[in-house]
Amino acid sequence: MTKTISLLGSTGSIGRQTLDVCREHGVAVGALTARGSIDRLEQQAREFQPRLVAVYELEPALELKRRLSDLDIEVAYGLDGLRRAASLPESDTVVTAVVGMAGLWPTMAAIEAGKRIALANKETLVCAGELVMEAARKYGAEIIPVDSEHSAIFQCLQGCRDRRAEPAGGEVKRLLLTCSGGPFFGLSRYEMAAKTRADALRHPNWTMGEKITVDCATLMNKGLELIEAMRLFRMPPERVEVVIHRQSIIHSMVEFCDGAILAQMGTPDMRLPIRYALTYPHRVMSPLPPLDLLHCPPLTFAPPDLEAFPCLKMAMECARAGGTSCAVLNGANEAAVSLFLREEIPFGRIPQLVARALDAVPSQPARTLEDVLDADRLARECVQG
Repeated sequence: MTKTISLLGSTGSIGRQTLDVCREHGVAVGALTARGSIDRLEQQAREFQPRLVAVYELEPALELKRRLSDLDIEVAYGLDGLRRAASLPESDTVVTAVVGMAGLWPTMAAIEAGKRIALANKETLVCAGELVMEAARKYGAEIIPVDSEHSAIFQCLQGCRDRRAEPAGGEVKRLLLTCSGGPFFGLSRYEMAAKTRADALRHPNWTMGEKITVDCATLMNKGLELIEAMRLFRMPPERVEVVIHRQSIIHSMVEFCDGAILAQMGTPDMRLPIRYALTYPHRVMSPLPPLDLLHCPPLTFAPPDLEAFPCLKMAMECARAGGTSCAVLNGANEAAVSLFLREEIPFGRIPQLVARALDAVPSQPARTLEDVLDADRLARECVQG
């Protein structure tokens, strides 16, 4: 079980819930990082007394350093500060809850330090999955997924001797990613086009950060998760499928070569997969109320509507294409969602801008991180230009 963590992205939704788990089970905190939100970061630092706190930008870091001057806590800033937090010697586990491509470099630093990584930053594997997984093998880093769907698959695969996809000779036939369908399930593309920021942020089942909640409304989040699953579990894209499951009770499933399907079920609470990532390979008692099968709603399943949700379709196409196309997809989406959250574009413009970037930025082999970062930059420039 984890003894001490470095928590990257401590003030966001996943970060705050990770600290809930730390309180419940007495896990120490060696480092905290955040992009901003220094009021909340100060409160967390005073409660958990980490050795290091890192803030992405200089001015908030200087303000936080002034506020914490009465404590023996080092305050760092910038990319170097994030890397130091990710490779802190006393932290045996690094929880990467940073949103977007900003999580790539500190995650790589944690990998190079040979840490266990509780991964909640899907963009790292979406954009640079082959490079990240190769580095993890090289440095002996262990990656445990925190996303509820990938945690579910990870749990279902425990005890599986051969995880290669059929017909390559292994036991696993398919990975089945469940999807709530988001707040706009059942609507046509035309009906969604003018939906507002407030509409998109009303997720039916989960409480999450703004960016991921908008991604759930476009179903881009499920597309990114499909690519992440492909990388994390070394599955070809045709063996990873998306199934609409409105109730979010079954978090994902694995179908085996003999026809058996294993599913992981539970209440829709992110503290469940966070706790498992911190305690794996053990399980510990949870204070959360258990799933009540006698009172939960009927479980339903449906295929996704790729015409109404083109972001998912584009993600599937990028998964098959490989190379830097996934980085272009992610970078364009991040830029478009940012414009939408600032209410500069309507909801229906998000997939249009992503499609424009995919047409404009040619896909190339992703041989280095620089290849990935260049594709990401060009995609953002295409959306913002």
